Amino acid sequence: MGKWLDHTVISEIHAPVALVWKFWSDLDSMPLWMTWIESVKTVDEKTSTLPDLTEWTLAANGFRFKWKAQITERIEAEKLEWKSVGGLPTKGAVRFYSEESSKTIVKLKISYELPQVLANLMKANILGGMVTKELQKNLNSFKELVEKST
Repeated sequence: MGKWLDHTVISEIHAPVALVWKFWSDLDSMPLWMTWIESVKTVDEKTSTLPDLTEWTLAANGFRFKWKAQITERIEAEKLEWKSVGGLPTKGAVRFYSEESSKTIVKLKISYELPQVLANLMKANILGGMVTKELQKNLNSFKELVEKST
């Protein structure tokens, strides 16, 4: 059993919520703006017993993790929640708040269980700070991608 770490990052994007949602919900393109995500592949629903299933590969600092995640709640242009169903234990949510017709606040919360082998090697608060900074950097890259398209 490991230790769960939580990270929350927020960004203000100068684009309508429908456009921000469109970019985010294209999960297969996440590696374009999430530096640690090597790939995201949508699982064909004909070959899976679970709906809304994706396969993820994370590669960072010499570590590689794979897992499958299932979308547990999807509210168009408002919220997307998920949890892992195998591999690295993760869960999270992204919320979209329409502030004005051309401004959206995106709040991303990700939680994962730090494997015991890493917990023994690193202090969770050091790794946690590094992950939060990387997530904010990635969310800023997402913001730039969306804003360039407007």
